[in-house]
Amino acid sequence: MSLAVFLELVEIKAKTASVLPFLIGICFSWYNYHALNLGYVILFFIAMFIFNMAVDILDNLNDYHHAVDELEYKRKTNIIGREHLSVKLVFSIMITMVIISALIGVVLAWLTGWPLLIMGLWCYLVGVFYSSGPHPFSSMPLGELLSGVTMGFMIILISIYLNTFEVITWNVATIAKIALIALPTSAWIANLMLANNISDLDEDESNLRYTLPHYLGKKRAVNLFVLLNVIAFIAIIGAVVVKIAPWTMLITLVVVPIVVKQTRIFMKKQVKKETFVTAIRILAIGSFAQVVSYAVGLFV
Repeated sequence: MSLAVFLELVEIKAKTASVLPFLIGICFSWYNYHALNLGYVILFFIAMFIFNMAVDILDNLNDYHHAVDELEYKRKTNIIGREHLSVKLVFSIMITMVIISALIGVVLAWLTGWPLLIMGLWCYLVGVFYSSGPHPFSSMPLGELLSGVTMGFMIILISIYLNTFEVITWNVATIAKIALIALPTSAWIANLMLANNISDLDEDESNLRYTLPHYLGKKRAVNLFVLLNVIAFIAIIGAVVVKIAPWTMLITLVVVPIVVKQTRIFMKKQVKKETFVTAIRILAIGSFAQVVSYAVGLFV
């Protein structure tokens, strides 16, 4: 297996969805609590990144095994069939990654407390059952919600917990603040899944996968894509207003024209190979701007 094929198998291009929330959690921890446990967050980053890759391998494996469209999807679209990869080898790589990430997670939970174990179990369960089982989440109208909550909110929550577990007071107000700072990234990650499901609507239906766009219809699903982008920027303004982020995070608003342009491109045409990239660009540019502007505020 070549490096290029491996990177496609683990969907390396989509890893922005986990790295940037992790960084937002670090910024929030330092700005609000002046707390940073560098060793713990580095271990978490390694475990998170490895497990993220394992989940994407599992998605490709399950899509390959469960494909109804034998000729087009299984042999020409799915990377395992297209590149004639050994299913046994792919499975072994995935299991190794899961074991390594789980061991790191157990060590971190032993060092920092049982709440991390609960949060980690949530992420593992969603990751595994997203594409596994008789009724995987990916074939139901739950993908957008679960991906947004898990990749957006939960990664930020864990990052904050590892940095602040010794000083933070956990209550409804604290969770609400974290939810607000996580909302932009959560919305953009949900939009990544939504754009994917809109683009794959016909293919998914032919493979008996009935995602959110199947129930909403393509027009309403596209309108939801637009709404989530609006919500993301409202949340950024709200975070500054309630003072859980520095005023510099308003600099994120300079990317609004770029997000509007990408959104309009997607609204005109929903084709996987041509316009799905707009959702990736929005997530990358929006979250990157949020992280950078937040980080700048730590030194102003």
